[in-house]
Amino acid sequence: MTQKSYNLDKVYTILRPLGENTILEVETKTTHIAPHHKYVEIKPKIARKKEALFQIWDFTKHFAFSAMIFSVLFFAMNFSAYKQIFQVKYNNLTGKTIQANVLQEYAKPAEVPAKQELLTVNKNPAIEKKNIPYMNLRVAPPDTRLIIPRINKNIPVVQVSDAALLKRDFDALEKDIQKGLENGVINYPGTSKPGEAGNIVITGHSSYFPWKPGRFKDVFAVLEEVKEGDKIIMFHNQKKYIYEVFSTEVVSPKNTEPLKQTKENILTLITCVPVGTDLNRLVVRAKLLSIES
Repeated sequence: MTQKSYNLDKVYTILRPLGENTILEVETKTTHIAPHHKYVEIKPKIARKKEALFQIWDFTKHFAFSAMIFSVLFFAMNFSAYKQIFQVKYNNLTGKTIQANVLQEYAKPAEVPAKQELLTVNKNPAIEKKNIPYMNLRVAPPDTRLIIPRINKNIPVVQVSDAALLKRDFDALEKDIQKGLENGVINYPGTSKPGEAGNIVITGHSSYFPWKPGRFKDVFAVLEEVKEGDKIIMFHNQKKYIYEVFSTEVVSPKNTEPLKQTKENILTLITCVPVGTDLNRLVVRAKLLSIES
């Protein structure tokens, strides 16, 4: 059988304007298509542009929808933390303060010494009650606690064993830390303990999975509101340690400088930021001002 060959010509026309006196110029081009080639439709440029715009619009819609779903899930998982943040922002805009009067009193040093004078005994109970002088007694909590008046927080401080750190078993250390964070903030293993000299590092959650156990999953959600000059109080062994904030900064998780020991007696608070992520660390440092028994 003899194989036939074909010469197929596809003709298309380009119309283009020339000038004021000439309406259109017609130009004809011829394209040779070999017999073994498939028919290829040559789309006009306008059609190709419309198709590209449609693809961009379709991608934008899918991206916007995905972003909306992600945002809803993100804020749902971190609702408690962001509720605190929005409340603080609202209070700042309206001129209100969230510092509780009771916690503010903790930040003040004792001004009036306790009186130890003998009381006059009176048989009349009503008069005897009036004879009791002001004793200026402040009851110290029995456990170790961290008090931050600026953000209205009174938090138990949990000690975590250094055993896993000494063995360099970091998986076990992480489990110990997460277990301790269920009951408050933790004194980071390997740093000074409350009452000791050096750098006392305290870390706590800014937000955490809502299905995890514990009441302190967002205890440091508004730690960013703490400013230089604010007072922070720590109670330990019936003693009150008053600190004053001197720096706040955001650092990389790889930065271990905040964990290092110092010659000065300082308190370092660390939490994850932005809230709901672990991208960076907020570091608040405070220097020791006084100790009250």
